[in-house]
Amino acid sequence: MEQISESRFNALAGYARQPMARVMAREVEFYEVDSGRIVGMIIEDRTDNDFGGTVFARDAVHRYRCVRVTEFGQTLDAARASLAIEMEVAKQAPPEEHFQDDEPNKPIDFFTPVYDHSQLSPSFRRLISEENLSPALGVIEPMMRWHRDVDGNFVEQFQTAGFDQRIWELYLFAVFNELDFEIDTTVHVPDFIAKSLFGSMAVEAATVGPTRTGSEIIPPPPTDTEEEKQQYLRHYMPIKFGSVLYSKMKKKYWEHERVQSLPFLIAIHDFSSPQSMVHTRSALESYLFGFEHSFEKSNDGTLRILPKKIKEHRWGEKVIPSGFFDLPDTENVSGIIFSNNGTVSKFNRMGILNGFGSGRVVSIRSGTKVNHDPNTTLPQVFRVLVNAAGYEESWVEGLSVLHNPNAKIPLNPGLIPGAAHLFLRADGNVESFTPEFFPFGSITQNFAPLDVAEVLREFENGTHFVWTPRED
Repeated sequence: MEQISESRFNALAGYARQPMARVMAREVEFYEVDSGRIVGMIIEDRTDNDFGGTVFARDAVHRYRCVRVTEFGQTLDAARASLAIEMEVAKQAPPEEHFQDDEPNKPIDFFTPVYDHSQLSPSFRRLISEENLSPALGVIEPMMRWHRDVDGNFVEQFQTAGFDQRIWELYLFAVFNELDFEIDTTVHVPDFIAKSLFGSMAVEAATVGPTRTGSEIIPPPPTDTEEEKQQYLRHYMPIKFGSVLYSKMKKKYWEHERVQSLPFLIAIHDFSSPQSMVHTRSALESYLFGFEHSFEKSNDGTLRILPKKIKEHRWGEKVIPSGFFDLPDTENVSGIIFSNNGTVSKFNRMGILNGFGSGRVVSIRSGTKVNHDPNTTLPQVFRVLVNAAGYEESWVEGLSVLHNPNAKIPLNPGLIPGAAHLFLRADGNVESFTPEFFPFGSITQNFAPLDVAEVLREFENGTHFVWTPRED
């Protein structure tokens, strides 16, 4: 019986946890045997302060479920001994003994291609074939066993043209699970009715894809010069975001009976071009709030932000009004969730962090993060070795919620802790509440096969430059 981190346990079996469980008991330690085929945890009852153990194994559809429990005892050592016995019993039992007789269907093979190689998404092909993405593959597999396939076409879309959309949905599912939400699987529209002890919300997932003419992808405009980059962010990308949000608005999700009394949010991710999501956060913010911001500094170095109302976004013959939250019917939208982390790179980092993959993958993450100095507009730059001891990352890290100032049902920010929360003030400035470490965007480089232990030794000896927050 080997002790593991809470995050590894959650990546394997945390999806079986009910939100009330953490109220009734404190989770103390986590274990696995047989490389994670059987996992267990020790809990302390909050009322009696005694200790017990729970064992998890895969059911008939390969979801980790509770299969054995120990008696409660007065000491942690006694609970460890009892858990070790029960985990060994579960290990020796045939797989069929762990079946629950309430499984909804037969196991689904998500990763064996069901279409010709030419029809598969290039991203899917890399995920199942490249060793440097094996941590992502490992962490996605147990998660998928719990994510519902409402339309019956999840595997098809995941393997083909809908790969990005499905990865985004899986990412949101991971976030909500991490935050102790229970997903109401009886509701098919919108994508998520998420319930927690602190409240509920309805969320519809959306993605911005490439511009197409028929099946042909039209490349995005160049951003080589500063002027081109500004036009891209001020006009091209707001129109891209606006098109997707407009399509979602036409479906009037807030009129559904199960949604009417809940905060309703649209969660959007940019997949319009390779790496575009790293740069387009500001374009979404300016479109939603309808303001752009410049700045000036006083003689004493104090920064003053100068908001300016935006009337419209124009690209070629396309013109849309700015200020999504001022448009008709948008008062029914409590806010917009945005992240540029709903990608395979995020899953790969979380996989490495939680012990998945071949064990020969080294990952380096570089990006910019929030600078909490109130008198600077410059972010800080970071570069970190994901494999290094002490590296931490959560699913919610990097998630932003842009709150609608006109919402009929405002969202309580406490429902999504760990996210950045942005509010438009009456003077046109945006007030942001961000965690201490909040990445604006990052790029992850994955290398395999490598001797991870050797890389870590070189890192400890100072051979590799890893972490330097600074003004850029």
